[in-house]
Formats: sequence, structure tokens, C-alpha cells
Amino acid sequence: MGKINWGKVVLGGLVAGIIIDVVEGILEGIILGPEWRQAMQALGHPLRETGTNMTLHVLLGFAYGLTALWLYAAIRPRFGAGPKTALYAGLAVWVLGSLLPSVNWGPRGLLPGHLFTIAVVVGLVEIVVATEAGAWLYQE
Repeated sequence: MGKINWGKVVLGGLVAGIIIDVVEGILEGIILGPEWRQAMQALGHPLRETGTNMTLHVLLGFAYGLTALWLYAAIRPRFGAGPKTALYAGLAVWVLGSLLPSVNWGPRGLLPGHLFTIAVVVGLVEIVVATEAGAWLYQE
């Protein structure tokens, strides 16, 4: 069993993070942004779109990408290199980072359900594509 190539994990994770951040910026910032702002305002908690908060969201995208690539590298010896293993890693990160939190918070009725649904579905495609792209760069 080979050792994890941490340089390639970081490289692939950064590529995955860029993909995640671009998709999230378009979806959450431009397409759904007005609805999120309105929903949060209705709760009495307007979104604080500060530079610090934006930086945090960008870093979170990179954290998802790095986590997905680390998981890919970790399960690669068991499942083999390639797209199928990247799919497994991406699905695992999506379930833990997007699906389960949304299933927990969505039904509470605090925010419109369609916002959660769109974010979860797009998040699935986004993390799988990002993990596939990052895994393509990974070699031990």
C-alpha cells in the first residue's frame, strides 16, 4: 500500500476547491443570492456580506476540495485509481457536508425548502465534478 502523496492531494484539492468556489459563487451569490437575502431578512438576521465572511466561504470551498482529495487518496488503494473511486470520495463528502446538514435543518421550516433542495442537488454535482477533476491530477 503506497503512501499518500500530500503534494498531489493539495494540488488536486486546490483545483477541486476552485471548482466548488466558482459554482457556489454563481449559485449562492448570483442566482439564489436575492432569495437567501430575503429569507434571512424575514428571520430577522440579514446576511452580513463582509470581506471576512466571503473569505470564510472561499476557504470552506477549499476545505471541501482538500477533504475530498484526501479521502480519494486514502481509499484509492482499496478501490483502485480512477473515476469510480473519485465518485465514492465525492459522494461521501457530499453526504457529510451537504445532505445530512440540510436534512437536519431543512424540515424545520426556517428557510424556504426549495433553497435547500437546489443547494443540495447542485452541491452533489459540484462536489463529484470537483473531486473527479482533482483526482485526475492525483498520483502516488
